[in-house]
Parts: sequence; C-alpha cells; structure tokens
Amino acid sequence: MTKDSVVMLCILVPLAAFFTGIGIFAWTRKKPMWFWSGSTVKESEITDVPAYNRANGIMWICFSLIYWVAAVLGIFNVKVVGVVIGAGTLIGIVALIFVYKAIYNKYRR
Repeated sequence: MTKDSVVMLCILVPLAAFFTGIGIFAWTRKKPMWFWSGSTVKESEITDVPAYNRANGIMWICFSLIYWVAAVLGIFNVKVVGVVIGAGTLIGIVALIFVYKAIYNKYRR
C-alpha cells in the first residue's frame, strides 16, 4: 500500500461513513427526514413516515457506496479513484435530487 493509498483511505472512509450515517439516521428517524438545507418536512405532508424515511435512508446509503467503492479501489489504483469520485459525485448529486423528488412526491399527501 502506497502513501497515496493511505491518504486516500483516510479521506474516503470517513466520508463514506458520514453518508452511510446520514442514511442510517434517516432510516431510523421517527419524524420525516428533510433533504434541503434549512427546510423541514412536516408529518402532515407525508402519508407514510416510516416508508418515506426508509426510502431516504436507502437513497443516502446508495450514495455512500460511491465512496466505499472508491476507498477499496484506492488500495489498488489511486488514479482510478479520482475518476470514480469525480464521475460518481457529479452523477450522484444529480441523482440524489431526482430520487428525493420522486420519494417526496410518492409519499406526499
């Protein structure tokens, strides 16, 4: 394992754990999980709060997989990690927005 691989792991593992943590938090939350900074989702807006939160949690855990995969790849080839993170993050953020809108619309009253 090279020095670059160690640095990459020191960055990617906490980042992946952070997004996984958001997913677990969302999944287990009793009140509706929000997506946009500074906004809240009222319980009266959502038809099935546990299902809504579970869908949000799965969304965030899936997003974290980009970083878990990149961390594992970083052990073997650091150059590939940049491509995986760059493409995965750009596509992933756009996907988060569209998936969240779909989740919200599915469970909206």
